[in-house]
Amino acid sequence: MNKYSTEQINAGLKNISGWQYNNGALEKFFLFKNFKETISAMVKIGFEAEAMNHHPEWMNVYNKLIIRLRTHDADGITDKDFMLAKKIDELIQVPKP
Repeated sequence: MNKYSTEQINAGLKNISGWQYNNGALEKFFLFKNFKETISAMVKIGFEAEAMNHHPEWMNVYNKLIIRLRTHDADGITDKDFMLAKKIDELIQVPKP
């Protein structure tokens, strides 16, 4: 598990839509229709994260969800973060407002 360089992070961001590198983590903001849809998405992500043994940092208020991914063991971004970001995007299809 190798920590990515800034160049590797920037290259990887081109392959995941809507994610940004912010304050040491990959980050994405989701806006859902209501709390029920938000918590449903969090449960789906939670099962996948547990299966991958890679757990996101997140913050939720009603229909808003911010997800941050970083590999704490590597103190930075690794393959695990990009793999989970891609999986989250496959699981969660939020219509554009």
